[in-house]
Amino acid sequence: MSIPTNLKYTKEHEWIRVEHETAFIGITAFAQSELGEIVFVEVETEGEKLSAGDVFGSIEAVKTVSELFMPVDGEILEFNAELEDAPQLLNEDPYGKGWIIKISLIDSSQVEALLSASEYEKLVG
Repeated sequence: MSIPTNLKYTKEHEWIRVEHETAFIGITAFAQSELGEIVFVEVETEGEKLSAGDVFGSIEAVKTVSELFMPVDGEILEFNAELEDAPQLLNEDPYGKGWIIKISLIDSSQVEALLSASEYEKLVG
């Protein structure tokens, strides 16, 4: 299983990629494999400021629904509109085209407290 080293991770299986003062957030390859075939992604928090740990949306798979949690404090700038017509991008390319939201970071130092790739790898075994 792929765990890119340029990302940070949460125990809830979200990843974050920081680009200057913004960041992209998605779910890990482990998460999408556990969920199975993803059929719908819902994010109704665009434009809102949320704290780390807050729910920002949900993913519906054939067998379950899973909430999505903010890894850090931020304002949701954009939902990946491609996921509306192609939610399977989360299965096919979870670290690339399958990003879920783009945020403006409120406190970039929070990113450093997240799991590194090697720490996340130990978590998922």
